[in-house]
Amino acid sequence: MSLAVDAVFRPIRTGNAFEETVERLLHAIKLGVVTAGERLPAERELALKLGVSRATLRDAIRELEQAGYVESRRGRSGGTFVIYQPTPGADEVVASLPPRGSGLEDALTLRSVLECGAAEAAARRQLSDDERRHLGDRLADCDAADRPGYRQLDSRLHLAIAEVTGSTSLAAAVADVRMRINDLLDQIPVLAPNIEHSRIQHRTLVDAILARDPLAARAAAEEHLDGTAALLRGFLT
Repeated sequence: MSLAVDAVFRPIRTGNAFEETVERLLHAIKLGVVTAGERLPAERELALKLGVSRATLRDAIRELEQAGYVESRRGRSGGTFVIYQPTPGADEVVASLPPRGSGLEDALTLRSVLECGAAEAAARRQLSDDERRHLGDRLADCDAADRPGYRQLDSRLHLAIAEVTGSTSLAAAVADVRMRINDLLDQIPVLAPNIEHSRIQHRTLVDAILARDPLAARAAAEEHLDGTAALLRGFLT
């Protein structure tokens, strides 16, 4: 059991601390490392194992509690307890989801290649005033979006980045893969901390494009997409 705990709750080494914390907790629950009725390791111990702040861990636990995977109990015997358990007929639901080795991973790989490439290509161009304004407007829309409308405006920003590459074919390909990603995202909850994290990453990405820094733009896109991928893998696999 301790080996399994150490394997799942290993230190997080990317810039997507919240998203990967959610992924690790979900993997621990779905793999049966911590089963229904059992308590997660103490907050201090778990944060230390994962290498994240206790605030990040609390945010992740709060979202999983709202999604019905865990519950927090007070008192001397309190803590965070797993309440998730597969329900009868769950195999039919799981069967309808994209398998990790095919649909999900295929979509994530294609998205990474296309959107990271688009970010780099956009940063290599001398954008017109209209194109720069277009990116700024889409970024502002994302910043002002409420939770229900966030994903649609997020999509518009990602498509805008593809548009300012000047390649119609690339923009069309990004639009196609974004539809696949949105179908997957519709199967998982919208998490408020992820929205806030994405807003920061969006700003970094757009700033790199406007500064004509291709390497920084690609790196920012990779980190941002890795966060979404972590959540999708956590909830859907």
